[in-house]
Amino acid sequence: MAAAILLSFSPTLHPTLTPLHRHLLPIPTTPSPRLRPTLLHSNRPGSPNSPADPPDRIISAFCYFYPFFDGVQYGKYLLTQFSPLQTLLQPLYPSIKLFKLFPFNGLLVFLALYFVVVRNPNFSRYVRFNTMQAIVLDVLLIFPDLIERGFNPKEGLGLEVLMSVDSTVFLFLLVSLIYGCGSCFLGQVPRLPIVAEAADRQVF
Repeated sequence: MAAAILLSFSPTLHPTLTPLHRHLLPIPTTPSPRLRPTLLHSNRPGSPNSPADPPDRIISAFCYFYPFFDGVQYGKYLLTQFSPLQTLLQPLYPSIKLFKLFPFNGLLVFLALYFVVVRNPNFSRYVRFNTMQAIVLDVLLIFPDLIERGFNPKEGLGLEVLMSVDSTVFLFLLVSLIYGCGSCFLGQVPRLPIVAEAADRQVF
């Protein structure tokens, strides 16, 4: 009984602390839970993961048509075998013909996207990242082009290998187009394998 009365009057154990006691308490080193999202949040301004405005989404989505239009010829074997794929791509035929109308259209589009968009700080990093990713994807088309020019069999096993390589490149371009456009329209950041790391280094 005496111990209970003594504890109730003890200033060091009483739940109501005086200002002096508050200053003597150790300062917690763990950040407040309310501050953690601010400190650890990766979607800071200027990051490609930041929320994108509708105009930025549209511009970014249309950039992925550039490598697809530039490499659509790799689907010549696949398109002749699968008519549903031809039907799927039929709405794009007028744009593809316009793109292929002049031999230097691909180079002009490349220069325009790189110097007008990627190197322009007036565009958001979201737009610049997606544009650079589309450019890097188009640059990688140099390798199947070299294979096709240096190794152009007319029949046999060599022709089958060439058909497989071309069809694989075309399918990758088609998947990249669908994935890139779909992600941009949803405001997300599409990250293509190999391509995304190269785009990161150029933009940041």
